[in-house]
Amino acid sequence: MQADIYLIIILFFFIAILYSSVGFGGGSSYLAILSLVGLSFFFIRTNALLCNLVVVSGSVFLFYRDKWIVLKEVFPFIVTSVPMTFLGSLLKMKESVFFIILGIALILSSLALIWKTLQINIHVETNKKYSNYFSYLLGAFIGFISGIVGIGGGIFLAPILNHLRWGKPMKIAALTALFIFANSISGVIGLLFQNTFVISLETTIPLLLVVFFGGQIGVRFTLKNKKSELIKIITGILVFVVGLRILIIKGLLFL
Repeated sequence: MQADIYLIIILFFFIAILYSSVGFGGGSSYLAILSLVGLSFFFIRTNALLCNLVVVSGSVFLFYRDKWIVLKEVFPFIVTSVPMTFLGSLLKMKESVFFIILGIALILSSLALIWKTLQINIHVETNKKYSNYFSYLLGAFIGFISGIVGIGGGIFLAPILNHLRWGKPMKIAALTALFIFANSISGVIGLLFQNTFVISLETTIPLLLVVFFGGQIGVRFTLKNKKSELIKIITGILVFVVGLRILIIKGLLFL
């Protein structure tokens, strides 16, 4: 088990680099990895959310500093997603059902991430304008799903906004980071509220430290350099494989 922890720490570091480079926190992959090594159900959800929160907090600061975050534009997404994430996190379900939802969510989000990456250079039209009602509804829907699964929801939000040409890719990445930040806080509060917040200092602290440094590397690289589309495609493939494995091994076989 000790060897597993060292491997998890290394994997978390590189996941934080990869995901933060596109505005994500990595929650979906943290969940996947922790699920595959047999750790407790509530420990998995708690630590994935905390790692998500640490990664995107650094990203939000840097995106805001560089003026990519415009609060009046992102507020409609946040104001509905936060309470819905809290409600989603309160739902109690069997572990097998949780892993089925997680597996399906990972598979769909990985395909969306790959599709978004391949499409990003195809859509060259002017960005479209959408009403705040659209932002309220989309934020609420993704927030609720994110609360159930235990992630920040950015990996669902970003592909949709890119497809709809809501804004520049960097602007969407900044919104995504703030969206994940707010929803992760809401999810943690939900776990605390129902007394399912579980950590282990000897494991949780090293994980939080490595994802913080990994996240800083990823987002700073993106802000200073052109983003690598290959990295995003590889990330999507990895998430797809892990999601499929969780769906088969941890979900369907234990129904």
